Amino acid sequence: MTKLAYLQCPTGISGDMCLGTLVSLGVPVEYLIEKLNRLGIQQEYQLRAELVQRNGQQATKVHVDLADDPDRHDHEHSHHHGRHLPEIERMILQAGLPSRAEAWSLAVFRQLAVAEGAVHGIAPEKVHFHEVGAVDAIVDIVGTCLGLDWLGIESNNEGLPLLYCSAFPTGGGTVRAAHGQMAVPVPAVLKLWEMRGCPIYSNGIERELVTPTGAAIATTLVSDFGSPPPMTIKQVGLGAGSINLPIPNILRLWVGESANLQSNFPKYGDNSQYLEIISVLETQIDDLNPQAIGYVFDALFAAGAVDVFTQPIGMKKSRPGILLTVICHPENLLSCETVLFRETTTLGIRRTTQQRAILQREIQQVATEYGKVRVKVAWQGKEVLANVQPEYEDCAELARKHDIPWREIQRLALESWYLQHQKN
Repeated sequence: MTKLAYLQCPTGISGDMCLGTLVSLGVPVEYLIEKLNRLGIQQEYQLRAELVQRNGQQATKVHVDLADDPDRHDHEHSHHHGRHLPEIERMILQAGLPSRAEAWSLAVFRQLAVAEGAVHGIAPEKVHFHEVGAVDAIVDIVGTCLGLDWLGIESNNEGLPLLYCSAFPTGGGTVRAAHGQMAVPVPAVLKLWEMRGCPIYSNGIERELVTPTGAAIATTLVSDFGSPPPMTIKQVGLGAGSINLPIPNILRLWVGESANLQSNFPKYGDNSQYLEIISVLETQIDDLNPQAIGYVFDALFAAGAVDVFTQPIGMKKSRPGILLTVICHPENLLSCETVLFRETTTLGIRRTTQQRAILQREIQQVATEYGKVRVKVAWQGKEVLANVQPEYEDCAELARKHDIPWREIQRLALESWYLQHQKN
């Protein structure tokens, strides 16, 4: 079961709003405090959570009360003891945090320092974390990473959480910061958006909606921005912002399970046949060198495609063309789409989401007199054998090596499998 999450931020995102969503989802405040105190900052802050109303809706508000100013609410823009990136990195590395939380926290701080450094024209290591209040930024960032890890949000191939996020509202107006009045979005937020190529829009609210800490968390940890991924929603966390706005100032974190997992889908007929959700990409092409198609196939499989195929078609003005179809799991849709746009001449790709029935299958290995061959075995029901197919590449390799027909290797592999199966 693949656990993933989606951040919906109609009123933007800040570090304390992220913490609010996580506490709302059941991450214990005591757990966060116990782990955060390993950073050696227990004398500098207090963490507390409360339920609040935002335009009639209840959400969790997390307060990071700094030791010298316990009543302060807006902790993003204030003057406090600053720390540079190397010191913060040392604190995180020495704290003995869960390995994923440690890696994610280091990545977020590095991203934030790179953005702040670019804004001020200095190296990331020289960035002085005063703008994003050193202690509050540490609590918000490390606390969020601890919470995502605690929830069991799974990791992608890059080791980052399977976290997705909506487009950001830009906000507007001005905000007072360490360098005086600044236009919203503040420079560090704009730089983070630029670094990641984030989608943005205006919701007409002239306030600071996305803070540097919130932007750093999202632009570092989020796999992709835009619409929610296909998922079965299991839980929704609601984190409140500090101010009241025309719409409820609430960050929403949807936690669910990936729709492509066999175990999540209704079984029918027997115990080894399942439904799963699959994405289908289609595009027709009439002006691409046919030699490129083979390369496109390889690139699509490398990007996670389950299957790729072409069909000859007649197009407008009677031009011959091909219909290129890609089948992939929803989480690989964007990487497959990127390959199609990069490697072909297409100007548009159609997407559909479909269900497919799949049989339980496994790869087994058999020995032949010429070498070992992997065999794919599928069942219909617990006992009924549906299909046994030797892997093409294994057969081809042995056929080339021993200079005998491919069909002979395939026949020997099947014979070997059935003999072995009968013995068992």
